[in-house]
Amino acid sequence: MIRPVLLVAAPFLLALGLILPLVRFETLYFFDRTPSLIEIVVSLWQGGDGLLAAIVALVSILLPLLKMIGIAAEVTTAGGGAGSLFYRRVVPHLSKWSMMDVLLVAIVIAAAKTTGLANAFTQPGLWCYAASSMISGLLHSLTGDASGPK
Repeated sequence: MIRPVLLVAAPFLLALGLILPLVRFETLYFFDRTPSLIEIVVSLWQGGDGLLAAIVALVSILLPLLKMIGIAAEVTTAGGGAGSLFYRRVVPHLSKWSMMDVLLVAIVIAAAKTTGLANAFTQPGLWCYAASSMISGLLHSLTGDASGPK
């Protein structure tokens, strides 16, 4: 009963986490900026940091999407097959990267606050992204338990 709700909630929260502001930086009490994850990737790309933009996009956007697709395929298919193989082989590796983005944003916030360059405050996008990551981890463990012996 809970898996279908979680299966809908995780991608919904991920989408919100990608488009809502992650963090608000206030510098000199006059300027503030509230970038979303997608805006951060675009900004890195446009600023000439293509490799960093690609890494952030891969780890922050593509890998969570692949993980959710794998979990959804495992939950919705009966009997296994290619979806089950993807789930058993790839999803466990994707799960290891689940909370890295949230940790990186927390480090950026802490660095901004401690250096005195800016005040940084978490925004709804970060909370949605973190919730999506935790829910997909829970789904992974629930689906792993339900799929029987490995």
